[in-house]
Amino acid sequence: MSALKNYLDKIKPSFEEGGKFHAFKSVYDGFETFLYVPNDTSKTGVSIHDSIDSKRIMSIVVMALIPALLFGMYNVGYQNYAAAGTLNEAGFWSIFGYGFLAVLPQVLVSYIVGLGIEFAWAQWKGEEIQEGYLVTGILIPLIIPVSTPLWILVIAIAFAVIFGKEIFGGTGMNIFNVALIARAFLFFSYPTKMSGDTVWVATDKIFGLGNTLPDAFTAATPLGQIGQGITPDATLSDAILGFIPGSVGETSIIAIAIGAFILLWTNIASWKTMLSVFLGGSVVAALFELDGATPIHWYEHLVLGGFAFGAVFMATDPVTSARTEAGKWIYGTLIGAMGIVIRVLNPGYPEGMMLSILLMNMLAPLIDYCVVQRNISKRLNRLTTNE
Repeated sequence: MSALKNYLDKIKPSFEEGGKFHAFKSVYDGFETFLYVPNDTSKTGVSIHDSIDSKRIMSIVVMALIPALLFGMYNVGYQNYAAAGTLNEAGFWSIFGYGFLAVLPQVLVSYIVGLGIEFAWAQWKGEEIQEGYLVTGILIPLIIPVSTPLWILVIAIAFAVIFGKEIFGGTGMNIFNVALIARAFLFFSYPTKMSGDTVWVATDKIFGLGNTLPDAFTAATPLGQIGQGITPDATLSDAILGFIPGSVGETSIIAIAIGAFILLWTNIASWKTMLSVFLGGSVVAALFELDGATPIHWYEHLVLGGFAFGAVFMATDPVTSARTEAGKWIYGTLIGAMGIVIRVLNPGYPEGMMLSILLMNMLAPLIDYCVVQRNISKRLNRLTTNE
């Protein structure tokens, strides 16, 4: 690693102002700061420094997403072999290999298109390359069906990065979660590719792996069945383990729980936001169960669809969520409650977490403002009383 660092230091002057490659300074800086913690210090003003920078934070979030990604790949193969009735004949590596080859193109397209736009934008504005897409790039393939066409994915990513982030000022300035903007764009622009019973299982044979299934093959998700008022075929253990149709990264509660542990152990995510999402969802789901409005138990709502994934990886986004301590409880509770309300009362949107989180992204600044103003009023009243 020291040889690589020495080489980067050697070529660095070529990318500085006046060097022959100065036009690509932001590209060089992006690679250097990704590989090594920068040792630059502030020349003006007062800054609070931490032992970890934002690129390292993003890297930890990516590591927390790896269990969901790996299991999602396996489940893609599992669903294909199960649909063809050849699951007992396939080995672990055949199943995983099929899913790996099916999901890998989406991951590559996500990073190539998204980072390409980030690099081009940074070069155009003469700024440093921002690191926010390190997480967004892996989130997007995890929250879409495996059968999503790559050309549609390219359009959605370009829309999300440009209009969901860069137009607001880049990483840290965006109002909405960028990955969810991409999913919302796909959902409303190409609904037949994002919903229904035909999009959740990969139907093609890939490099001799898997089975070729009919294009019209159907496999309803548990939430899709619930939306039709039908008790889902999947058992609670299937939902916890993850052997059900769904978006790539949202099926396994165990894999999501491992990611949650990593985020909480490293203090990257707020446990208050995460817990309050489950609390809000539990209360509302229990009320619907008592009313007979949902065909499943309240706790099953928490392990089906994207509820757990949204609570762990989406609602806790530090940029788009509430930042005050009391605001985190309010923000998370409303996300969980609203997500269940949308699921149960609107059959057209069997998965309500996407819309719920995006709505609360918009309201998060208002929640923080109200919390701050309430604290100011309390302190003023206390001061007046003491006088």
